[in-house]
Amino acid sequence: MERRIVICAPTGQDAGLAAKVLGSVGIGSIVCGDNSELMRQLQQGAGALLIVEEVVSGAAMRPLADYVASQPTWSDIPILLLTRSGADSLDVQRAVEHLGNVTLVERPVRTIALITATRSAVRARERQYQVRDADRRKDEFLATLAHELRNPLAPIRTSMGILKHLHPDSDQVTQLRNVVDRQVGHLTRLVDDLLDVARITSGKVALKRERTTLQSVLNHAVEISASAMESKQHRLELREPGAPCVLDGDAARLVQSVANLLVNAAKFTPAGGHIVLSAEVAGPVVTFRVKDNGIGLEAASLARIFELFAQTPVPGEAPTGLGIGLSLARQFAEMHGGTLHAASEGLGHGSEFVLALPVVLEGEQPEAPRPAGATAAPGNLRKILVVDDNVDAANTLEALLDMDGFAVTTAYDGVAAVAAAGINRPDVVVMDIGMPGMNGYDAARLIRQQPGNENVVLIALTGWGQSTDKTRANLAGFDHHLVKPVDYDRLMSCLSG
Repeated sequence: MERRIVICAPTGQDAGLAAKVLGSVGIGSIVCGDNSELMRQLQQGAGALLIVEEVVSGAAMRPLADYVASQPTWSDIPILLLTRSGADSLDVQRAVEHLGNVTLVERPVRTIALITATRSAVRARERQYQVRDADRRKDEFLATLAHELRNPLAPIRTSMGILKHLHPDSDQVTQLRNVVDRQVGHLTRLVDDLLDVARITSGKVALKRERTTLQSVLNHAVEISASAMESKQHRLELREPGAPCVLDGDAARLVQSVANLLVNAAKFTPAGGHIVLSAEVAGPVVTFRVKDNGIGLEAASLARIFELFAQTPVPGEAPTGLGIGLSLARQFAEMHGGTLHAASEGLGHGSEFVLALPVVLEGEQPEAPRPAGATAAPGNLRKILVVDDNVDAANTLEALLDMDGFAVTTAYDGVAAVAAAGINRPDVVVMDIGMPGMNGYDAARLIRQQPGNENVVLIALTGWGQSTDKTRANLAGFDHHLVKPVDYDRLMSCLSG
């Protein structure tokens, strides 16, 4: 279907003759009787489109123009337009302007001209398919890479939790644990950024709008960037509105965008620098400003810094990071209907980044915070089955949960998990997904079907964290979906119900 030529010439013999000529040289085609059938066939796939100028006359061109405009980023379907009047026709001029990849073929059509133009179109389309397939393989690779990187990060973070339990009063252990926690957090953010790039380029990112507060966004962004600030002993000054403010946006993306600006400022400001994060509200727009007294930017750099993988060298320092933080921040801003701009008076004069987002809910008041201690402690959910084919991940999580008073058993594959659940009747199953043999989805379904386990709390703890993975987990019967390396407090919150 993807390689056929879709032909539409509703009157005369052009369609039939063209199909016969193309068939004689092994090029498959399908003839459409009218514009409606043309649009139906295009939805099923096409290597190229062969039409006459009557198909694009007047309002008849609108559906085709809409189709062309809605193509995925890799696609630019070749259109061969048979015309008697050439580029002098107003309809032909409009088609060239609005349909993009158009090649004009004069009528009456010479056989060799039709075959040559069609073969060129098919070759161009094949290159587009190669780009699509390469992008698909890249996205699959990044998803697999993220999974493989998250797996070893999980037992590292859990081991630090165990050290905290074993040596709560040791300053040396606390110092080492903080170092490891910061670096694990940094690696996790790099993995998440890589996945965000893959999702955005493939059009798979959808904002999850929810109500949040400006204070929450600021606090989380400062927390995420704290290690970058502390490592270079910067002084961060926070300026915020005196009145509380409610926002309607993707909270995670808002926090990530502001945090990326802070981390960027920390990176390009010499040790002991001064960085100011301010937030201003005017009507429906909240404006975040991150100003530093760092190395500044040349005018030429201002146009490049938001490009994907762009790297600006820091004098005296080795290159660090992936060069995607600012690009992601701008793309998330635009998805919210906002903007992100940079300004600098030149090298040595610092920089300022301005993020403006129309996400303020005017007149709304934040909900009153829950009183301390309002979160329920883990109640009757005491028996936990931990399942992971990464033995270190399973054993360290078992040890940490055991220290907190849970009765924990472990299994290292899906089959063993189903058997253990049938024997022990756990209250909670914390299970990996990507296991050999029986994966976590299948194991979850079987555990749900066991008598007495209909109401067991199933928690997916996995390196697969894309939206499709969360949907699959939900369909398999999981109650929660957590991504490695999980924050232990978040795991505890899943056990509090």
